[in-house]
Amino acid sequence: MADKIKGHHGPVINFGLWDLSFDGFVPPPLCRHITPLQKLHGDTGLSRNRPQKQIGKRCIEMNVLTALLRSTGCLGSRHVLQQRVAVPGRCGLCIKSEPSFGLLFDIDGVLVRGRTPIPAAKRAFQKLVDAKGQFVVPVVFVTNAGNCLRQKKADQLSHILGVPISQDQVMMSHSPLRMFKKYHDKYVLVSGQGPVLDIAKNVGFTNVVSIDMLRESFPLLDMVDHNRRPKLPSAPVVNLPRVEAVVLFGEPIRWETNLQLIVDVLLTNGNLSNVYETTHSTHLPLLACNMDLMWMAEAHSPRFGHGTFMVCLESIYKKITGKDLKYEALMGKPSELTYHFAEFLIREQAAERGWRAPIRSLYAIGDNLMTDIYGANLYNRYLEERIARKTTKAVANMVTGTGTPTSVPQEVDMDNGWESELASPSATSCKSILVCTGVYNPHMELPKDANQCIKETVFHGHRDFRFDPALVEPEKIVEDVDAAVELIFEMEKFDSSLVT
Repeated sequence: MADKIKGHHGPVINFGLWDLSFDGFVPPPLCRHITPLQKLHGDTGLSRNRPQKQIGKRCIEMNVLTALLRSTGCLGSRHVLQQRVAVPGRCGLCIKSEPSFGLLFDIDGVLVRGRTPIPAAKRAFQKLVDAKGQFVVPVVFVTNAGNCLRQKKADQLSHILGVPISQDQVMMSHSPLRMFKKYHDKYVLVSGQGPVLDIAKNVGFTNVVSIDMLRESFPLLDMVDHNRRPKLPSAPVVNLPRVEAVVLFGEPIRWETNLQLIVDVLLTNGNLSNVYETTHSTHLPLLACNMDLMWMAEAHSPRFGHGTFMVCLESIYKKITGKDLKYEALMGKPSELTYHFAEFLIREQAAERGWRAPIRSLYAIGDNLMTDIYGANLYNRYLEERIARKTTKAVANMVTGTGTPTSVPQEVDMDNGWESELASPSATSCKSILVCTGVYNPHMELPKDANQCIKETVFHGHRDFRFDPALVEPEKIVEDVDAAVELIFEMEKFDSSLVT
């Protein structure tokens, strides 16, 4: 519907997220000083510095027909939306009294190292709560750990940080499994350590078997450790149903046992009484949580994570069958699914507090380039492309004059399955902030040969994630989590004392 904007004389067509005018794109009048899609580059010592593009007018000076044609044809004009634009907001340069952003904290290497708290963590969280101990911004802890229930992790964090943390603020690597309802009634084998059966039932699975239970029923299958071999010949105790899917929660304790029995299940199609069948082109559904190759504990160097176990499993399977192991789903950072679920928890938390401002920005604070930074940047890219798709759809409808999506390519009008499960995100950006208290080493020596690409040689991401150097470049680098919180408040012009 066309109307007028003060100071603007051309017609304006409103498409919800963007107002398309004959002068250009005008962001909606949110309580923000810059557009959510801008790249944040500051002048702190360790931050990337790029020249700020000053735009004096409200609109980007461009002809709308050119913009419409570009938007209809491809996503190539996306960079236009990323420029700094002065917003005709209702508040000028006021200090915000209600949060329109949420914080996603990694735990290991950011808040703790092993069981030892990082000193800056307590200082940071004193800034995030009011006198009543309530958070002044929505906060979710996004960890790739998966060896305990959310409540136990919340209790640990409460003790470490000195502020009350609820389980609804904790997201384990396995939390998104709640959305995979088609597997919840299947007979599922789970691998990991800790209370794996309780964890599986907590996220919705009803029929679960552990590696230990499988080993007890088939004692002749686990033969690597000579001391654990049966002393006398024994027949299989066949009292378990056929396994229908496999879920990997995290790194197990006895890798050789888990690797052997998981491969057995995959190559017998879930029936361990059968012999291997290596000619099948497919195998049972396999879902994996936590792809961290390494993680930071008290030791000076990183330790093996579940990603290392997955590398072993993939290598063994391919060596035996000649085929790649395939995953039905990969969860935990850096998957987009994990960040979408975290964004949902942020929205839920804001709603419970009665905060009316939409959550437009997420800040992901982590210590690992290959998981925390890669994942945040990957999700930010998804959010940007999602906005571009919706803009393309709206523009195409306007150009045809039909008001129908028939002119829009099918992929433009499709949302991911997990979007329909959790509702569409309100966030329009996810900014990555790297701290120097964990895996990341700011003093890492680069190779002397300038032609050697170090990022290519040390990519620690999972096999199924295509390496993109742009995705391991953080928006900001700071010393610790306390500095990260201060920086975010400054960037958002946020005064926690005004929050109600």
